[in-house]
Amino acid sequence: MDASFNALKYGVGLDMGKETFYACVSTVDQAQRIKIKATHSFSNSPKGITSFLRWATHHCKDRQLPVQYLMEATGVYHEQVALALHHQQAQVSVILPQKAAHYLKALGIKTKTDGVDAQGLATMACQQRLEAWTPISEAMYKLRQITRQHTQLQELKTQLNNQLIALETGMYQASEVKKQLKKLLDQLDQQLSECVKLIEKAIAQNPDWQRKVDQICQIKGIGMLTVANLLTETNEFALFENHRQLVSYAGYDVVENQSGKRVGKTHISKRGNARIRRALYMPSLSVVRYEQRPFRGLFERVYERTHIKMKGYVAVQRKLLTIIYSLWKKNQSYQSDYTNEGQKIVAPIIGATLHQPQEVVLEDTNVRILVES
Repeated sequence: MDASFNALKYGVGLDMGKETFYACVSTVDQAQRIKIKATHSFSNSPKGITSFLRWATHHCKDRQLPVQYLMEATGVYHEQVALALHHQQAQVSVILPQKAAHYLKALGIKTKTDGVDAQGLATMACQQRLEAWTPISEAMYKLRQITRQHTQLQELKTQLNNQLIALETGMYQASEVKKQLKKLLDQLDQQLSECVKLIEKAIAQNPDWQRKVDQICQIKGIGMLTVANLLTETNEFALFENHRQLVSYAGYDVVENQSGKRVGKTHISKRGNARIRRALYMPSLSVVRYEQRPFRGLFERVYERTHIKMKGYVAVQRKLLTIIYSLWKKNQSYQSDYTNEGQKIVAPIIGATLHQPQEVVLEDTNVRILVES
């Protein structure tokens, strides 16, 4: 290392792929100058990961300097490397690909290759303060695999049912195809039942999970499968400090469309975990149909204002998500008069008169807001 370059930190960027991954080691000094020390590619296998760990240790020679590892969340391809680094008690962070892409774009990098991406991630690791990655527990990871398998089987069953209906409605019918479709549907029903039993068994093996699930299922219209899907997709809500972060993660956060005098329609972002929104769709219909408080009243208020049923159901989904989050975190049973009353948020509102605060009720949370222009 140059004498004039007094490094403060090592950054190791990893661009992950299915079969191989690229690694880059860089350093940063007090003037935020980045120096690339080494780059190399490795096979994404146990042998390749072992070689990478030796290589990274060799190029991060100064043991007094912290080393930050950074990679993108690329499906499941990053998990083995991240887990190996975690077992070595290394500082490892995992970010969404979209966040990394925006950062590289801000740096003015136009070239798109695996090596360049690794260098960009290494630079980001040096310059940014990143949250540490912690692996999901083995029991929760396996439960997530089962819940996702159940969802995929259910979607496949819907497709086959639609195909069978189309076949039976047509002018002519191929009896052989009809027989095959019915046989496949019977097999799917059997596998779906097996998945449900596996989910029930996994939850029953953890007394804490079983108690909290039973408490949440006191909401008429909410079942074990819904709660299991929410838990596995959020890792028991471990990553969220408040319900606003959870709402944003699920894609229920509101996006405004306003510029100058033009005021467009607001809508939810849908930039989040779509599995959570899918899991809450049917329960939102059920709690409204069963006239559960406060969901029925929320739906009616939104529908009366917008005359769009789906907006009412989306508001109910958000409400369900925040209530389930609170019940799980507080280890409480559901009460029909449960609300989030008492929280105040100060925020601007379009059309508010200057120096005339207004009080607004968020239909999805029953939170009274003091709005200041």
